Amino acid sequence: MWDAGTGAAVGKPLEGHTAHVLSVAYSPDGRHIISRSSDKTIRIWDAETGATVGKPLEGHTGTVLSVACSPDGRHIISGSGDKTIRIWDAGTGTAVGKALEGHTKLVTTVAYSPGGRHIISGSDDETIRMWNAGTGAAVGKPLEGHTELVSSVAYAPDGRHIISGSYDKTIRIWDAGTGAAAGKPLEGHTERVSSVAYSPDGRHITSGSGDKAIRIWDAGTGAAIGKPLEGHTGTCGPRLTLLMGATSSQDLMTRSFESGMLGLVLQLENL
Repeated sequence: MWDAGTGAAVGKPLEGHTAHVLSVAYSPDGRHIISRSSDKTIRIWDAETGATVGKPLEGHTGTVLSVACSPDGRHIISGSGDKTIRIWDAGTGTAVGKALEGHTKLVTTVAYSPGGRHIISGSDDETIRMWNAGTGAAVGKPLEGHTELVSSVAYAPDGRHIISGSYDKTIRIWDAGTGAAAGKPLEGHTERVSSVAYSPDGRHITSGSGDKAIRIWDAGTGAAIGKPLEGHTGTCGPRLTLLMGATSSQDLMTRSFESGMLGLVLQLENL
């Protein structure tokens, strides 16, 4: 952990995972940290002391590729290279119900709707799926349109739309109620799109890509705004919420898809 004001390390490193730690996220109340790893587990840590909270969350048989907290902080969801999504009780660390099955390849990204009623997931099978967070049942048909791996998904703050970024170099906007595509794909990146996020007011979308650029889009029209933001020397992916005006540690840490590790993860999963 680091002091955001000074950049100084806070306490000792949080140790326990036995393989690459791929990303971390804060709980909505900031009291806990959730980490995911290629050791196939999720761990919960006390943000104040750095101590582990309970035992590792075990159940996935593949690398844990994405985690997210429910808005009320009561549940954690995870997507894995084993093609499933799992729901966990954040208080006890126990699995809630059965694994959510439907994707035919790696589940690379997961997110909750703003109200916590629905879950969305993106996959290497080129689709996005919606799920009922309470029952685990699939909601409607898969959202189809991308032609390569779906790397990142996010809900608009009002819950009416979903955005997705893909290795097909495009961003798509979807109607969260019907699952229909809203307008044409947002095109402009010249390499894989690795991360997408909405601005807090829902008026803008930002995307990061392997072309080393960040682009900003008008969420209503899909038009690009200004020139690409350039300066990075590698793939732009993690923590785009910070660039779009993050207002809390949760905004800073969530949806952190470590693009630099994805190639390794895909290789491991395909062995």
